[in-house]
Amino acid sequence: QVQLVESGGGLAQPGGSLRLSCAASGFTVSTTAMSWARQAPGKGLEWVSRITSNGLYTYYQDSVKGRFSISTDRAKNTVYLQMDSLKPDDTARYYCLKGWDLSSLRGQGTQVTVSS
Repeated sequence: QVQLVESGGGLAQPGGSLRLSCAASGFTVSTTAMSWARQAPGKGLEWVSRITSNGLYTYYQDSVKGRFSISTDRAKNTVYLQMDSLKPDDTARYYCLKGWDLSSLRGQGTQVTVSS
């Protein structure tokens, strides 16, 4: 069964860091195009970061460029989103997606709150 389970969210102070994890089952993340998206309260789902199926290319929304980093771990079949220099505007529920389309299969999400 294809499944994605996100973890690693929580409360962080502005300027702090969090690392989100997305454990996949039923398929191999290192040969699949994967992405992270987020949904802030009262707003729609927006993509944050993407990685190609071969892992060679990554893409970021302008607002997170230089602060976030997406990667995959073949051995753990897990996708990560390293988030540094967090801002209050990063507060949202973060989802891991199997693919780049926002309608792709996703997990239940993990909440990230950035506040002092």
